[in-house]
Amino acid sequence: MTRVTDPRLPAWAEVTPERLAHVERVAALAGQWAARMSVPEAERRRWLRAVWLHDALREGAALDRWAPDAPGPPELRHGPASAACAAAEGERDSGVLDAVRYHSVGHAGWDMVGRVLYCADYLEPGRPFEREHRAELAVRFPSDPAGVLAEVAAERIAYVIRSGWPLLDSTVGFWNSLVESSASR
Repeated sequence: MTRVTDPRLPAWAEVTPERLAHVERVAALAGQWAARMSVPEAERRRWLRAVWLHDALREGAALDRWAPDAPGPPELRHGPASAACAAAEGERDSGVLDAVRYHSVGHAGWDMVGRVLYCADYLEPGRPFEREHRAELAVRFPSDPAGVLAEVAAERIAYVIRSGWPLLDSTVGFWNSLVESSASR
């Protein structure tokens, strides 16, 4: 496997050229949203830190070291591994760490960083499925982040169910928080 380095990635990242291209597309989408939403620069930097960390150990051999007890299938261990490594390397922003840790499964306690990463990771234009639908959601996100988040969560959770994987406690809590939030509006 060919690994790349990039100054935007942490030095410990283990990514392929294809993974780097994915992260670049996620970063571009999150950056576009930040501009359209007039997000303050400090918050935009938080969003982008989470983006550049989220798949840093996706293909790496370090999963066993950084996330040996992460729940769920091995495909979901890269978020907890990247968050643990980032924390060990000095990342202290709990919102950024939670965004990275739970970006594949959802988390009820997320601030906007987690919500942006969860949606941008799913909606980035390089993914090969339902491109037109996902592009429409991506355009709508800045004006309706809560609505788009709920739609993305429903689609991602439906995929997990169709795949026959168990829903993790974090995912169930995340979904319930979205449903409770929309019911109280």
